[in-house]
Amino acid sequence: MTTLETPVRPRRRSRWRSVRRRGWDVLGLAVFAVMIFPVFWMLSTAFKPDDEINSATPTWFSLSPTLDHFRDAIARDYFWDTVQNSLIVVCIAVLASLVIAFLAAVALAKYRFSGRTLLIVLMIGIIMLPQAGLVIPLYVVLAKYHLVGTLTGVILTYLTFVLPFAVWTLRGFILGIPKDLEEAAMVDGSSRLGAFVRILLPLAAPGLVATAVFAFVTSWNEYIFASVLLSDQADQTVTVWLAGFYGGSRNTDWGGLMAASTLTAIPVIVFFLLVQRRIMFGLTAGAVRG
Repeated sequence: MTTLETPVRPRRRSRWRSVRRRGWDVLGLAVFAVMIFPVFWMLSTAFKPDDEINSATPTWFSLSPTLDHFRDAIARDYFWDTVQNSLIVVCIAVLASLVIAFLAAVALAKYRFSGRTLLIVLMIGIIMLPQAGLVIPLYVVLAKYHLVGTLTGVILTYLTFVLPFAVWTLRGFILGIPKDLEEAAMVDGSSRLGAFVRILLPLAAPGLVATAVFAFVTSWNEYIFASVLLSDQADQTVTVWLAGFYGGSRNTDWGGLMAASTLTAIPVIVFFLLVQRRIMFGLTAGAVRG
């Protein structure tokens, strides 16, 4: 009996493991379907004619797709102005945050100075604060210096919540770079600045890319501060323009709204595709280190 029962147990275990793996796979696919469905419905609605959108019977795909909603969204007032404003704000915010955060992360990771621990604690505290809690203090400060209603004020506001996370992410990444590489470069005759530019900066490139993605997505999709600080329609960002796209509950142009949402998401997708090769390595190598 023992010779017959012993090979049965490993088979039962292997079958149970395969069933469990398949169950997790099915659960993962279900979660993915739930997460991707709003994006699919947005794209599907953007290409549907008005009669299919307003029909009582929903349709998954349109057999007669149209681009009229995209033309209407592009032709709407202030669309290109808001896109230009968003690109200006995002580009300056991303570049400024990368430069400042990288230098601050190098200082926190490589050097010991008074107030270093306090600075790290303050950064963590700022990250934990909800953005809505910073609206009134920042508005008062910006109003004092006449920056309300300007893109400069919006850029400075974005830096307040982009910088702490960027510094924290880059600090963890720089801590993973061996000091021996810089010391070896200086032994070979390179200066400290040369070792910084030729050794530390290239090795930190994946972390910079991952941080740039976070800064870009956060700045592009931000709505609360932009809606509070920018009142003139010509100076608003594209997310604020998108929020005012729809009318009342009975006459909402759902096709135009979905088309405008799709157009708003395109810059984020393009930026992600340009840097996606370095994203995973940058996140895993830098963000998980303390």
